[in-house]
Amino acid sequence: MMAAVVATLGLSGAQAQDPESIVVEGRKLPPVSTSFTPGETTDLLAVEIPTHPSRSPLDALVSDYEAWNAGQDPISAGANGDAEARGRLPDFSLGADQKRKVALVAFQARLKAIPAEGLSAGDALNRAFLERLISNQIAGVDFDTGRLAFSSDNSLDSYFGYLAVSSPMSTRADAENWLRRLAGAGTYYDDQIANARRGVKTGWVQPRPIADIALTQARKAAAAPAEDDQAVRVLDRLPASIPVADRAALRARAIALVSTVLRPAQKRYETFMEKEYVAASRKTLGAASMPGGRDYYAWLARRYTTTSLTPDEIHEIGLTEVARIRAEMDTVRAEAGFEGTHEEFLHFLRTDPRFYVTTREQLLEKASEIAKRIDDQLPRFFATLPRLTYGVREVPREIEVGYTTGRYFTGSPATGVAGGYMVNTSALDQRGLYELPALTLHEAVPGHHLQIALGQELEGVPAFRRDADMTAFTEGWGLYSEKLGLEMGIYRTPYERFGRLSYEMWRACRLVADTGIHWKGWSRERAQKCFTENSALSPLNIEIELDRYISWPGQALAYKIGEMKILEVRHRAEAALGDRFDIRRFHDAVLLAGPLPLDLLERRIDAWIAAEKEKR
Repeated sequence: MMAAVVATLGLSGAQAQDPESIVVEGRKLPPVSTSFTPGETTDLLAVEIPTHPSRSPLDALVSDYEAWNAGQDPISAGANGDAEARGRLPDFSLGADQKRKVALVAFQARLKAIPAEGLSAGDALNRAFLERLISNQIAGVDFDTGRLAFSSDNSLDSYFGYLAVSSPMSTRADAENWLRRLAGAGTYYDDQIANARRGVKTGWVQPRPIADIALTQARKAAAAPAEDDQAVRVLDRLPASIPVADRAALRARAIALVSTVLRPAQKRYETFMEKEYVAASRKTLGAASMPGGRDYYAWLARRYTTTSLTPDEIHEIGLTEVARIRAEMDTVRAEAGFEGTHEEFLHFLRTDPRFYVTTREQLLEKASEIAKRIDDQLPRFFATLPRLTYGVREVPREIEVGYTTGRYFTGSPATGVAGGYMVNTSALDQRGLYELPALTLHEAVPGHHLQIALGQELEGVPAFRRDADMTAFTEGWGLYSEKLGLEMGIYRTPYERFGRLSYEMWRACRLVADTGIHWKGWSRERAQKCFTENSALSPLNIEIELDRYISWPGQALAYKIGEMKILEVRHRAEAALGDRFDIRRFHDAVLLAGPLPLDLLERRIDAWIAAEKEKR
C-alpha cells in the first residue's frame, strides 16, 4: 500500500470517485457518470496537448480548478515544485470544507455548461474525469468524512513524521519552509480535535479497540523527547555547504517548535482522547452501524473500486476468489514436497527459523537484493521507465509498532526526493521471507514506485489527473505487479510462490472481511478466520490489518477489484492480438495516461487493441 498526505477537501484520504448518485440525509446528490456515452470519445490514446493558443472554456476551467486545488492542497503543490507551498499546511477545519464546497459547486456548474459533444478525445476524457472528481469531492463534504479524523495506522501523530520524510532538505530555504510548516502544528491538531469532537456529537466515531490504539499512540508521541523527533532529525539531511553554526541554529529552532508547539498540541490531543473520545467510541465495528452508515459504506465501495459494484456483489467476488486461490495453494504446497495439510503448512511457514532473519539490517539487505533483481528485469517488460529512483528504507521506528509490514512513500522529481520502499523492521519473527518478493514487487517496482513516478513525469496530462488517487488503479496495479513477478522470474522457490499466493489470498479475504464487518455486521473473530485459515500471514500482521480495515472502511476493496480488471483487459488484448501482443507496449497503454477509473482504463485498452490491429 502506498502512503500519501493529501488535503481532505471534504474527504479522509483519497479523493472520491463515485459512479452513481448517493443519498445523504435524505436527499440525492448529483449523479456521476460511470463511463463515456456513445460519441463522447473515439480515441483515448490521443496526446492531450492543446492545439490552439487561445484557451477553450474547458482549458480555462481545468486551469482555474488546478490553481484552486493547489491552494487547497499545499502538500501536493509543494511536491510538484511550488516552493512557497512547502511552508504551508492544508486547512482541515469544517469551515474550510464548507468554503470548498461553495467553490466546487461553482466549478461543477461551469463544467455542466460545457457540452460533451464535439470535444476532442483528450478533452472528453478530462471533462468526464473532472466531472466525477468534483461531484465526489462535494459528496465527501456532505458526508463530513473529516469526523473520522484518524485510523489505526494513520494517526494524527504520524502526519508530521510523514511530511518530514518526504520533504526536501537541500537548501536553507527548505529548512525555513519546514520550520514554517512545523509552526502550524497547533492549528492542525486543534482542527482535527474539533473534527473528531464533532464525530463524538454525531455518532461518527471509531470502535473502542481503534480508539484505544489511537490513545496509546497519542501518549507515546506526547512523551517522546523533542530532540529525537523526526521533525528535528529531518534537518540532519541539510548539506555540509551550510555552515555548522547555521545548521545548529536551525536545529535549535526545530527543537523549540517541537517543545512549545508540537508537544503541547499532542498533549491536548492525548487529553481529548482520554477524557472524551474513548468513552464515546463505538461498541460496534461496522461503518453501517453509524448514523447514515449504510449509505456511507455503499458510497465507499463505489468510490474505492471506481465501479458500480454493491457490497454484496463484492463479497461474493471475494468468496469466489478465496476458493480459486486456495486450490492454487494446494498445488504449490505439493511442489514444495510438503506432505502435511494446509493448516500444517501454514504453521510450518509461520514458525520455521529458516524463513526469518534476526536483525533489522538483514531484512533491509534481503529486501534490497530482491529490489535489484527486479530492476534488472524491468526493461524486458516496460518500454518506458521513470527517471526518479527509489530507496529501500526502514519504516520510521517511532511509528513501526502497529504499522503495516511495508509501504511506499511517494517521492518528487520536482524537489529531488526519491521514492521510498518502506520496510517494517520490527517484530522480525513476524516478517516471513517467503512474502518479501511479493511485498517488494508491490511497493517498489514494478508496483507503486514505477507507476506513481511515471505518472508524476507525464507530459500533456493535466495535474488533476496525475495527482488523482485512483485507489483501484494504483493498488490494483500493485497486486498485478506481484503476479507479473512470476513472468519476471523473481520467485525462486515454491515457498516464495506460496508467499505470493498468500498475499493474493490476503487481498481476496479483504473483500470478504471488509464487507463482512462494515455491511453484514460480522464480528472481528469471524472476519479474522478468512486470513488465519487460508493465508500464511503472521498473527501480528493479521491483527494489524484487521485494525486497518475496521478503522478505514472500504479502502481494502480496491486491490483485488483493480487487479482483476487489469488482468481482464490484458487477457482480452492477448486474445485479440495473438503473437502481435507486446507486453511492453501494453504496459505503456495502461500506465501512460496516469491513474484512471477502471471503466476509463478498459476503454483506453480497447482503443489500444484496435490501434494495434490496424498496424497489421
